[in-house]
Amino acid sequence: MRHRFEPHPNSVIAFYSDLHQAALTKVAIMLTPSLMTRVSLGLAFMFFALDVRGEDATFQPLDYEIETQKLLEHDDGHFLWFHPRLAPLPGMGRDGKIAAIMTIQKHLHRSDFYSGLSYMTTYDGGKVWSGTIRPEELSWVSDGDVNVSACDMTPGWHAPSETVLAVGAEVRYSADGDQLSDIKRAHQTSYAVYDPKARSWSTLRRVNMPEDDKFDYARSACAQWLTLPDGTVLLPFYCGETDKQPFNVMVVRFRFDGKDLEYIEHGNEMKLDVVRGLVEPSITFFQNKFYLTLRNDKKGYVTTSEDGLQYEPIKTWTFDDGTELGSYNTQQHWATHQDGLFLCYTRSGADNDHIFRHRAPLFIAQVNPETLQVVRSTERVLVPENGATLGNFGISEMNSAETWVTVSEGIFSKEAKESAATGATWLTRIKWKTPNSLAPKP
Repeated sequence: MRHRFEPHPNSVIAFYSDLHQAALTKVAIMLTPSLMTRVSLGLAFMFFALDVRGEDATFQPLDYEIETQKLLEHDDGHFLWFHPRLAPLPGMGRDGKIAAIMTIQKHLHRSDFYSGLSYMTTYDGGKVWSGTIRPEELSWVSDGDVNVSACDMTPGWHAPSETVLAVGAEVRYSADGDQLSDIKRAHQTSYAVYDPKARSWSTLRRVNMPEDDKFDYARSACAQWLTLPDGTVLLPFYCGETDKQPFNVMVVRFRFDGKDLEYIEHGNEMKLDVVRGLVEPSITFFQNKFYLTLRNDKKGYVTTSEDGLQYEPIKTWTFDDGTELGSYNTQQHWATHQDGLFLCYTRSGADNDHIFRHRAPLFIAQVNPETLQVVRSTERVLVPENGATLGNFGISEMNSAETWVTVSEGIFSKEAKESAATGATWLTRIKWKTPNSLAPKP
């Protein structure tokens, strides 16, 4: 009998089934804890493969609508709201509507200089939002004359613990906003946990990585991540011995019990000796395979994995006509539906040479999973170009009907200041014509 999975609610994508859980229970008594984690993954992938559809694998475009809403607007010369990213709060909405939490912080008008973390919530499908709330737990921490901050955070729903896990960079700032390398392991990853029932945050904590020198610089930042069936999480990292060398990317697996992240293992290292190397990777899972998109100063890259840890050689992102995508020196992220894999990105060649690093408009297009190419005919604009950059954004599957994309306008140049941009934070709803079974249940 063909068994179909009920997906595990997660802000990105995950999978789960009673069949998998029952199998794990039977094998657990025969295995050591370290061996069981590998068997757990293997069983998950084996059972998930039962759900792969038998239809023709020929590429088919997926239909959806786009609806855009302005959430915030601020540009007083002192700060801009930046890095808005979402996580769903399943079952918490009023009258069955979407509930969500969005982390966001202030860009303090100097390159990569950020305040502590703030957040907003909605419980009625995004019609009404709270104001921005800045809890003491997520504020700067003083270390002598140094301010330690979390930035580039991505929150995600961790269904096994019914908490929101937010992961991003730990940064040490001077009083003037310079990023410091004043101590060993100055550039690491931090996390905090939100309890949606208590509506409270834990304090920020550092992710403890192995002692190996290659983790002296270790960030999982601006990165979509995954929850696996056994509750462990896959976090994509970019790493190096110092902040001066080309960075390598790897995916790391952690235990997470709703409070603590504990390192288990990491996969192969992906390397590119071009300018700063590979940074800001994002991961998703689609039709029995893991997909990873990677940022480089010159162009974007993509790769795949069967187990989430060991990846194939990277390849340049291209359109299906063979031309390069034109996305460079900025992040790309995934939107994932059981019937289609989508990439969200900015790129050159869109009458946007006046935009810094061509970081607007924000596009979405479907990916052919067989060729790992972006299907040009499916490209659509998520957020129009308005004179500002739109390069630091987030994506989250909210329920079976909607995937949400959030982005804030970056107004950093004279041209941007003279444009129509207002420092807006945008919410774009991708409204699927067919239900997305990979999204959280209400």
